[in-house]
Amino acid sequence: MDKFTTLTGVAAPLPIINIDTDMIIPKQYLKTIKRTGLGTALFSEMRYNDDGSENADFVLNKPAYRQAKIIVAGDNFGCGSSREHAPWALLDFGVRCVISTSFADIFYNNCFKNGILPLVVTPEQLAMLLDDAERGSNATITVDLEAQTIKGPDGGELHFDIDPSRKQTLLEGLDDIAGTLKSDPTISGFEAKMSESRPWL
Repeated sequence: MDKFTTLTGVAAPLPIINIDTDMIIPKQYLKTIKRTGLGTALFSEMRYNDDGSENADFVLNKPAYRQAKIIVAGDNFGCGSSREHAPWALLDFGVRCVISTSFADIFYNNCFKNGILPLVVTPEQLAMLLDDAERGSNATITVDLEAQTIKGPDGGELHFDIDPSRKQTLLEGLDDIAGTLKSDPTISGFEAKMSESRPWL
């Protein structure tokens, strides 16, 4: 998993509440178990018209936001079914950070497992960030995970809170397996002691 330290990129405004995982990646794309190739299907029901052409009004189809790395979204992002394809699609599109006032628990956890930083901010902070994101190609935001800050295009800075263990996981680029392997010496030592003291197990 790629490390997440500092991310600077265009932020796309998506001020819609209750964006569920079916909106993020519709069910017809769930047949694959590959983590790549889903970026083109991200928000497909909003991005494309019935004939397959692009919906010019959707934010990610606008020239300024086609390379967006950050999404600033409404409350309760990622609700609905527990499909890991949702963070896969975001990551494959190029999104490494989603900012909202709240996230559904399963989606929130899946983000950390896939190298995406889901940031929870206050409604007042979200309003400021949405205002920044509305600036199009000038909507460049810097997220510094180490310092736990978000810096806007005018230099304004916000602080965010994050669980220390989740923060370290992203800084080191550790998925669940890699995180467990970090403790391999301790685990192996415990197993060796158990084998000696309880050989019948």
